[in-house]
Amino acid sequence: MSQAESILKNAFAAALAVADPKKIVPQYLHQIFPAGQEPKGRCLVVGAGKASASMASAMEDFANQCWPQVDLSGLVLTRYGHGSPTQKIQIVEAGHPVPDQAGMDGAKEIFRLVGQLQQGDVLIALISGGGSSLLTLPQPGISIDDMRQTTEALLRSGAPIEEMNVVRKHLSAIQGGNLARLAIARGARVEALIISDVTGDSPADIASGPCAPDYSTYQDALDILAKYHLGAGAIPTSVPNHLSRGNAGEIPETLKEADLKNVQVNNHVIATAYKSLEAAAQYVRDHGYEPIILGDTITGEAQAVGIEQAAAVRELLQGKQSDKRAVALISGGECTVTLPVGIKGRGGRCSEYLLSLLNASEDMHNIAALAADTDGIDGSEKNAGAWFTPQIRKAAQAEGLVPTEFLAQHDCYGFFAQLNALVETGPTLTNVNDFRIILID
Repeated sequence: MSQAESILKNAFAAALAVADPKKIVPQYLHQIFPAGQEPKGRCLVVGAGKASASMASAMEDFANQCWPQVDLSGLVLTRYGHGSPTQKIQIVEAGHPVPDQAGMDGAKEIFRLVGQLQQGDVLIALISGGGSSLLTLPQPGISIDDMRQTTEALLRSGAPIEEMNVVRKHLSAIQGGNLARLAIARGARVEALIISDVTGDSPADIASGPCAPDYSTYQDALDILAKYHLGAGAIPTSVPNHLSRGNAGEIPETLKEADLKNVQVNNHVIATAYKSLEAAAQYVRDHGYEPIILGDTITGEAQAVGIEQAAAVRELLQGKQSDKRAVALISGGECTVTLPVGIKGRGGRCSEYLLSLLNASEDMHNIAALAADTDGIDGSEKNAGAWFTPQIRKAAQAEGLVPTEFLAQHDCYGFFAQLNALVETGPTLTNVNDFRIILID
């Protein structure tokens, strides 16, 4: 393994470590429930997301050690393959990013359990990215197939995750704060622990905010469907019909700030993309690189972002002709990939960004880069992302691999697979959005 490859992979590992639920969940539980203030009634743990099962394991370990007398039980939903061992909290694996019946059945059971809470009970919600698809419990009149078709259409449209979630939370009986609404109606206290995978880290956006007041409206959801031309034929008619009824005041809006007066509802964001970028920055600093964090809110088409960051590298190199220090550009945020009709594609936004960067930096032979999704899965395949070094660039040229041809087919997985340059972690059991790093030597 070359030094550049080692630095890339270890920086990614540092970013993952700081978002490990086993470390951060106990820290926050100690803060939320100081000694002597543990739950006195029933403690129901529910949740959803790619990190929810590992959060549940950490929750159980904490309770076994610190709350041996507390009546703990619950259920969390996670993506297939992202389970973690528990005894008191049931783990249900379900479909993501397109919801399935297992997810709907699990969400229905969560709704039932929360509806049984009593005055003085505590609801702990373990929320992470991916929860929007997993917590699928449609409002009356909308079927699971309707939700599935709508999710698929939004994914194909290239809509960013924040806009997708505005639509989904207005179709849901749980999201948009509706889970908290049900709990406080029963007299329960609500404490949500959240691992953020969205830009801005707003609890209302993460997993479509099941316990958070929502800033969006039915009109916003209708506007998003219109923006991406998702009308009749693209999505089931039950969806715009429901949204129109909500906009007319026939169906209650999602939870708002005004609904939270004189109740105990708290949303704690315990891990963020920026904290992970800072951890990676410290790692590269310790290994001789000057880190520059470009931010954790970089969005847009993956190929366009790759071109933009290649231009930033070029500009940086031109300005550092007399400066011999090595530099690492680090960034986060969630890009999108819009697939043309008839193109299936292989890979995901991280590998597509990376191949675009490789192609746009063909005149710069002294850079190395890695891009990976912190949940361990980048799009359609089982890799987290990909990486390249000057040696990988030379190997691609020697094998006659033309980046533009793979970019045109959105087959960035195929390009890096042939070079053994995929990042393969398996499910990381956390999720703080995408991670990108460019080393400039």
